[in-house]
Amino acid sequence: MCGRFYLTASAAEIKKRFVVDQVPELVPRYNIAPTQLAPMVAAAEKLRTVRLGRWGLVPPWSRDLSLGARMINALAEEIDEKPVFRSAFQTQRCLVPANGYYEWRTRGPRKQPYKIMLRNGALCAFAGLWEKWTPETGQPVETFTIITTRANKLVSEVYERMPVIIASADYQRWLTASDATAKRLLVPYTGTMTIAPVSDRVNNVKEDDVGLIAPIPA
Repeated sequence: MCGRFYLTASAAEIKKRFVVDQVPELVPRYNIAPTQLAPMVAAAEKLRTVRLGRWGLVPPWSRDLSLGARMINALAEEIDEKPVFRSAFQTQRCLVPANGYYEWRTRGPRKQPYKIMLRNGALCAFAGLWEKWTPETGQPVETFTIITTRANKLVSEVYERMPVIIASADYQRWLTASDATAKRLLVPYTGTMTIAPVSDRVNNVKEDDVGLIAPIPA
């Protein structure tokens, strides 16, 4: 699963990469965790939009927001079949900007966190789905999930699954193409990636500083 990620790109970088008009005020985030807010890019009539969504998809029919904590990831293999994700896959796909993510390798009783990123930590986009959930009283909440697929060879050294990374040439196709075309994009990333062990401070969601992505000796 993908349970933590980080985003250090500036608003200007995101605006240029995703061809959007406006970007919410952002600060570097080094430990984005489930139920926290993070940017998501969605299709619109003209330019794409960037909005802050709550990580953990909550379908409109859910009774409460707590379901989202269990819906932070969606399996690519069942994205068009599972009721909680099926509607969003058909009409509300999104891109989740990231500079990398964390995964934990289990060795005996110990779990070692690793950061996983594209070459040079370049800005990338995870495939996602979003929904709007409206409580009986209060403001609607936009939520999202990150789609995962089987890990490529490098990532499989740490964990068996990885987020789907959408190439920039496929952004519009992912956001607006037919279900069949979109599903063909849900494959392991084949480009260059790097992995490195990092401090277990990342285990604590309250930790959020640049030191979290600093490699440590293996």
